[in-house]
Amino acid sequence: MTKPHDADVRREPTLDLSPLRGLAQFKAMGRDFAEGLRLLPLALALGWLDVKMRYRGSMLGPFWLTISTAVMVAAFGVLYAKLFHLDVANYLPFLSLSLVLWGYISTMLAEATTVFTQESGLIHATRMALSVYVLRAIVRNVLVLLHNVAVVIVVFVIFHVHPARLWQVPLAALLWLVDSMAATFILGVLGARFRDIPPIVTSIIQVFFFITPIIWHPELLGGGKEWLLLDPFFPILQILRAPFLGEVTGRMIWAAALAHSVVLCIAAAGVFSRFRARIAYWV
Repeated sequence: MTKPHDADVRREPTLDLSPLRGLAQFKAMGRDFAEGLRLLPLALALGWLDVKMRYRGSMLGPFWLTISTAVMVAAFGVLYAKLFHLDVANYLPFLSLSLVLWGYISTMLAEATTVFTQESGLIHATRMALSVYVLRAIVRNVLVLLHNVAVVIVVFVIFHVHPARLWQVPLAALLWLVDSMAATFILGVLGARFRDIPPIVTSIIQVFFFITPIIWHPELLGGGKEWLLLDPFFPILQILRAPFLGEVTGRMIWAAALAHSVVLCIAAAGVFSRFRARIAYWV
C-alpha cells in the first residue's frame, strides 16, 4: 500500500538522471526546459543577485563596466578613426554599438563554459532543472548589457544618430536570446566534461574579435564582404546593429542569421539531451 508521504515525494519536481536512449532523451530534455521556464522568476532573481553581489561594496556598482566601456569606446574611436581615415561622427556610433554588443557575446560565451561547473554545489544539493542555470547566466549578462547601453545612448545623442526600421529589433533580440541559450547549453556541457574548454573558447573569441566587423566596417572588404556571411558572429551582430544605425539589413544577412541559429539549436538539443544526465557527475 502506497503511503501518502511517498505520493507527495513523487509529485515533487525531480532532476531525473536515469540513463535514457532515443526519444526518451529528448522528452527528458523537454521536461527540463519546461521546468526551467516555469522557474524563470527564480532565474531572474538569481541573475539580478549575481550582479548585485559582484559589485557589493562598490559605490558605482555595475556602472563601473559602463565607465570602462565608455573609456574604451573613446580611445578606440579616436585611434581607429585616424588609422582608417574615417569621420569620427560616423565611426564612433558604429564602434560604440559594436563594442557593447560584442561585450555581451564574448562574456556570454566565456561564462557559458562554466555555467554548470560553477554551480556544482547547487546541482549536487538540489533537485532543480539544469535549464535554470542557463537562464540565470543569460539574465545576468542581459542586465550588464542594459547598463552598457547607456554609453551607446550618449554617443547617439551627441552625434545625432537616427535609428530606422526599429520593428526589426524585437525579432533580432529574440534570435539573440535563442542563440544565447543554445550556445550556453552546448558550451556548458562541453565545459563540464572537458576543463580545457574555457581557455580554448576565450582564445577563439579573441580571434573573432579581429576578423568580425566590430572595430572596422564591412564595406572595407569591398567585393569580398559576402564571405562575412560564413562568420558565425557577423549575421547575428548585424541584424541588431543595423536598425539602430539606420542601415538596411539585407535578406541574405537575415537568412544567414536564421541558418546559423537553426544549426546551433539542433546542436544544442542533441548535446544537451544526450549528456544531460551526466552533467551532475561531471561537475
